[in-house]
Amino acid sequence: MNDLDIGVIGNSTFGALIDRLGRVVWACFPRFDGDPVFSCLLNGGGKSDSETGFFDIEVENFARSEQHYQHNTAILTTTLFDNRGAALEITDFAPRFKRLERMFRPIMMVRLIRPVIGHPRIRVRLRPTHSYNAERPQWTRGSNHVRYVAPNLTLRCTTDAPVSFVFNEVPFVLEEPFTLLLGADESLTTPIEETGRQFLERTHDYWREWSRYLAIPFEWQEAVIRAAITLKLCSFEESGAIIAAMTTSIPESPNSGRNWDYRYCWLRDAFFTVKALNRLGATRTMEGHLRYITNIIVGADNGHLQPVYGITLDKRLTEAKVPTLSGYRGMGPVRKGNQAYEHVQNDVYGSVILAATQAFFDERLTRPGDPYLFERLEAVGGRCLDLYDKPDAGLWELRTKSRVHTYSSAMCWAGADRLAKIADRLDMPSRAAYWRDNADGMREVILKKAFDAKQNSFVESFNGTEVDCSLLLLYELGFIEATDRRFAGTVEAIERRLKHGKHLFRYLLEDDFGKPKTAFNVCTFWFIDALAATGRGTEARDLFENMLNCRNHLGLLSEDMDPETGELWGNIPQTYSMVGLINSAMLLSKKWREAF
Repeated sequence: MNDLDIGVIGNSTFGALIDRLGRVVWACFPRFDGDPVFSCLLNGGGKSDSETGFFDIEVENFARSEQHYQHNTAILTTTLFDNRGAALEITDFAPRFKRLERMFRPIMMVRLIRPVIGHPRIRVRLRPTHSYNAERPQWTRGSNHVRYVAPNLTLRCTTDAPVSFVFNEVPFVLEEPFTLLLGADESLTTPIEETGRQFLERTHDYWREWSRYLAIPFEWQEAVIRAAITLKLCSFEESGAIIAAMTTSIPESPNSGRNWDYRYCWLRDAFFTVKALNRLGATRTMEGHLRYITNIIVGADNGHLQPVYGITLDKRLTEAKVPTLSGYRGMGPVRKGNQAYEHVQNDVYGSVILAATQAFFDERLTRPGDPYLFERLEAVGGRCLDLYDKPDAGLWELRTKSRVHTYSSAMCWAGADRLAKIADRLDMPSRAAYWRDNADGMREVILKKAFDAKQNSFVESFNGTEVDCSLLLLYELGFIEATDRRFAGTVEAIERRLKHGKHLFRYLLEDDFGKPKTAFNVCTFWFIDALAATGRGTEARDLFENMLNCRNHLGLLSEDMDPETGELWGNIPQTYSMVGLINSAMLLSKKWREAF
């Protein structure tokens, strides 16, 4: 069983990861970047009874399990069987639905337990920790709850199961259903069983209704809907931020040291995320993310944009190693915070302009772009002009190497190009001409310095010789047509150098940690899109179907993959990967009118 065969539940405030045994192995409270109350995923796996940092329902004489999401929802059902044929069902979810004209999304996870075959003997094991597994909280108990008190957070588990059995982990025969509500230290105003049932029904209805209005392709609907729900679960609705992943420090490859904290919002992802959400018609999430980006722009110091911010616009994400967690499968270090906030990554300026461009052209949005926002974006565009030919760390966030990266330059060009289009939209001809002239000049420089005629390929940095997968996006950005021989040559060069089986490495140059050993999932999707754009649709569909088969049993993808074994590596669920899946499916699918 792969340790990343896990599902995710959440409500756009926090998330929890649950393995195939119904064990909660990762959950941060009170929000995505908070203290992991359950952290055994990063402490060797949490398989030993002596471990802490998990929440499970242990079945005596366990035999096997089954697991699935309820159709078109974020409600996860796990069925555990013992070796005598008895079975129980765990239904896990985080409440999310409209109440009092507002979205109700409390810091709460609900676990509904019921026998489905016979009467298995079980044990509830609730073992939270705090301070990244450094301490166990103080425990107190009431008539129908257990309270866990930590320095900055108090959680209450309210239940109609015998509290002594929960408190002392006493095994008992499961004869009747029971409910576990883990959340804020607040009393219920309705009976426990009724609360759990109502929350389930209303959360089920919310997700079914949300999914109903997605603009999905004819083919691969299940995969796209699951990716869309996962994207929604990775959004922090309060601010509009969308995190890169819910986890930290799951290594990109075994014992690589490439262990990073992804519980933050990368501006680079904004363009791709907004584009995917637009294709799906998920306008509320898209508009919330545009609001987040606008706040970043307005709050920028002297026009400087960081590559990554916290989910509540936090600027300092100080990186530190956590000594109290051994790491995924013991492969430390575990890190909190991310040094990338200090990096110079010049593509971010174009990224935010491209993401914000949507606001000027999408009539569905309740807050359309206006001259005030355009003025703010022009300041960002000025940075594009200043920095498009300057060295940076690039989108791969190289920590000790700096050069003029082609992708960063092309993103700066794209920023100027979109400002010209926005100015046309706003009927500002002089500003449109200004940005068009600058974009044209930037493009001439990039074509001269980033294209290697000997290879008939663009290269990853000015006057370089190597390629990386970011060059596949030159067509997506509108920098060059897919029919241009230079783009076709680039696709062929990337295929020769970076394709391994049916997967793509992002690059093969040695970086701060040596050569990458796993494929980068979103790069495979970028390659699929490039194949389709250059008329190689059959090959693109074959690679896409393979990527669908590489998802875990619940349809989720992490950041990386072993191209030999198909094993998932890296933080999960990876927003970038799920966005790539959506975009490729929308591009490759038969049109609805062609299907009948």
